[in-house]
Parts: sequence; structure tokens; C-alpha cells
Amino acid sequence: MDRVTARIAEPIWGDGLYQERARQALPILVRQAEAGKPIFYSDLAKELGMPNPRNLNYVLGSIGRTMQNICKRWRQKVPPIQCLVINKHTYMPGEGIGWFLIAKEDFGSLSSARKRAIVDAELSTIYGYPRWREVLQILDLAPVAQSFAELNQVAAGRGGGESESHRIMKEFVAAHPEAVGLPRSTVKGRCEFPLPSGDRLDVSFSTRAGWVAVEVKSAISDEADIVRGLYQCVKYVAVMRAVEASEKREVGAQALLAIARCLPSGLVPLKNMLGVTVVENVPSK
Repeated sequence: MDRVTARIAEPIWGDGLYQERARQALPILVRQAEAGKPIFYSDLAKELGMPNPRNLNYVLGSIGRTMQNICKRWRQKVPPIQCLVINKHTYMPGEGIGWFLIAKEDFGSLSSARKRAIVDAELSTIYGYPRWREVLQILDLAPVAQSFAELNQVAAGRGGGESESHRIMKEFVAAHPEAVGLPRSTVKGRCEFPLPSGDRLDVSFSTRAGWVAVEVKSAISDEADIVRGLYQCVKYVAVMRAVEASEKREVGAQALLAIARCLPSGLVPLKNMLGVTVVENVPSK
């Protein structure tokens, strides 16, 4: 969201396509706020069926204007929930967010550290804000009602030994870090890397940016198996960051889910809610 768009976008109600999309996007952002997870521009665009994430500028500006209107109506601050939408590379919202965060400073002219501090403080406020359901209610918008309870139960009941296709894909990923978006210069990964929790990472990479785990799901993995992989990534990140903290290392571990197919569209909301990065269509040879 750029600064010009932030200023001229109209509130959520209206006949404009961006306003219609804003009404679709806000319940998704409330879901993310309640889950305590930001969402990438590209992932939100995919959930909304938008081919170009850049077109989210007016959508998010409209949501920001709407939050300002509610602030005036309630005479209390409503956090700028559009802050949850971040760039995949910088992990920051667009420059236009400054129009909603600070009144006298030009957000774009601040240092990276100052921007990061402002955004982090705002994200904490968004996650802890107790009235998001009321915000949706006064706008006559329904919260996201999708439940993954049934699929979770199916995934929980699955298990078994390693397949040959899984072993082959795992070894390929370890030898080709670029297949999951890591620099080609990354040292070959280690397969079946042990964690003190008793878990084993399919592939573990040590990169300049930090510790990266990759959970692999081959072509024979069905939807339930991919669901299990999403939750495994959540668990691995928690354990890896605890290991880093206990060993006085910089905390910044991440876990990726690499799958040999496209992520089923029905799992995109779950992926976003859990905050897991999924690399799709990863080859095995």
C-alpha cells in the first residue's frame, strides 16, 4: 500500500471493486488477528482470487479508512488491522501504512529499526485487541466460519513409515536448496536432523540468514498428510527457537513445507492462519 493510495482510498462501503474486495478481506484479517499471525500480500491475494497482489493497495487503504471511521464513532482507537499484510521479503507492510500509524512523521523517512519497532508494537496491539468481532458486526460482515476440525481429525489418525518417494524427494531437497528458495550457495542440508524433543527434521539447512528446516511431502501425500505437514512446521519452529534460545544463539529459525504438488485451495486459509510458508511443485529429481 503506497502513501498516495492510503490517502485517497474510500471506506469499505461502495460499489468499487476494491471496496467489494475490502469487505471480503476484512474477515480474513480478523481471522489472522485472532490467530496472532500476519499474512503475506501474495497469500491474501490468493485467498481473494486476485491474480496481482499489487491491486491490494486500494483494498487495504479502504480498510484503513474504515478503521479510522470506527475510531471516530467509538471515540477510541481501533488498531489499523491492515498492518497484518506484509511483504514476503521485508516482513513489513507497505509504506502507506505510515499514514495510519504516525501523524507528524513521514514513515518512509524513518530508519529501518524505527519502522520495525513501530510496526511490531502495532502488531501486538492488533493481536490483543478484543473487539474485532464487534468491528465486523457493525459493518454487517460475517466472521470467517470455516472449520478444519474434521480434516484435523483425519490427519491426526494418519501415520506410518517413510515411503521411497519421500526418501528420494528429501534427499533431492537436501542436495538442491534452490528447489525450496534458498541460495544455490547454501551448504548441503542434513537429512533426519535430530531435535532434543525427539523429533527429526526431514532436512536441516544452516544458512547465512539462520537455521531453516524443510518438511517434505512427496507426490503420494494426500490432503490429510499435507495438513499434518503444516502442523509439523508449527511444532518444529517452536522447538528450533527454543533450542536457539537455550544455546544463546540468535533466535530466527524457520520451517518450510515443501510439497510436490500445488497446495489444495481448501488448505490455503489453514496455511495462512498457521503462518506456514509452503513451497509448491518441488521436484524430486
